[in-house]
Amino acid sequence: MTKRRPSGDGMVRKREDGRWEGRIVVGHKEDGDPIFQYVLAPTQKALLDKLHQNIETFRDVELTEDSRMTLGQWLDRWMEDYAADTLRPNTLRSYEQYIRCYIKPCLGDKVVSRVTAQDIQKLYTKLKKEGRVHEHPEHGHKLSDTMVRRVHAMLHRCLRDAEAAHVIPRNPATGAVLPKASAKPRQILTREQMQTFLAAVDGNEVWRDFFYTELTTGLRRGEICGLMWQDFDERAGTLKIIRSVSAPKAGELEIGETKTDRGRRTIRLPPSTVQRLKERKKHAVSQWIFPEPLAPEKPVRPSAAYYWMKRILREAGLPQIRFHDLRHTFATHALASGVDAKTLSGILGHTNASFTLDAYTHVTPDMQKAASGIVGGFLGNLLGKELRPWQTGEKTAPAP
Repeated sequence: MTKRRPSGDGMVRKREDGRWEGRIVVGHKEDGDPIFQYVLAPTQKALLDKLHQNIETFRDVELTEDSRMTLGQWLDRWMEDYAADTLRPNTLRSYEQYIRCYIKPCLGDKVVSRVTAQDIQKLYTKLKKEGRVHEHPEHGHKLSDTMVRRVHAMLHRCLRDAEAAHVIPRNPATGAVLPKASAKPRQILTREQMQTFLAAVDGNEVWRDFFYTELTTGLRRGEICGLMWQDFDERAGTLKIIRSVSAPKAGELEIGETKTDRGRRTIRLPPSTVQRLKERKKHAVSQWIFPEPLAPEKPVRPSAAYYWMKRILREAGLPQIRFHDLRHTFATHALASGVDAKTLSGILGHTNASFTLDAYTHVTPDMQKAASGIVGGFLGNLLGKELRPWQTGEKTAPAP
């Protein structure tokens, strides 16, 4: 029986064509045979330099035979074995597009264990300059910064799983330089605009309770469309958020779990919202709180909610905000009214309170100003004016 060669073991030889070839063991097959990584160089010194780099790269690594597959093959396997059962349908469709349109054309044929950080960086640079498949009248073939960041998030996750499965030695996407996030500024309705909006929708029997509930809970569009009467506890005044509705373009409705584990939550409703839902339940003809008007056995389509929001805004002369901005409107006014960030984070289904504060930094300066006034007054009463020159700009007199 041959002795199992340890990872990092290798050899160097000069080929007949004058070039130098080296190889090192980077893993083993199921039968114990070694898996080699080969290196070519014009001189022995150049070869040794490359080998030393490879030895460092593959130190403490034990790759499997899957390390010989291409990146495209690993992406296909990852989508089937890793992503299919853990990601939402919309996310899966997006990832399939990223792989087919952006990653495979550039790196799909390269052996996955030989994809380098430089390869990843070149991919992002290429996508930024000419990644758009169909020419845009304004941006040409340039891909947006946001889309490049989304492609990176998917690829990094895919290669992280490849590293854990001993398909690659290290995740080459780690540490990549990405375009800065350039999210559009959030728009919200002022209190006066909210009143105008609710007055405009009040005469619409189909949509008035829908939008009142949205503005008093801040639910995601798919979440509010997916509410069922079994989720509403009128005695406790609470609402369970456990599912979400989505619909591909011109496709059938898809009903699944909420966006994240944190998204499955129970929220306490304002008394006015509880009363509205109680009255609505008396005349319910469906298991859905907000059913499709012409097919009450189904939940309302998210696209219909978007259409009617835009129509009501337009008819009321209000800003043409996005549906998600109704969620921002709720969150902003909740924070400004004194709801603490941890409580609001739970209502919105955010991962943690720090994310909520980061998302609504435009509210916190006024809150900080109010807090500093309270603290300043408290310290002034406790310590005396002479001990708070940082508020008045005065200097304390030196001690005698």
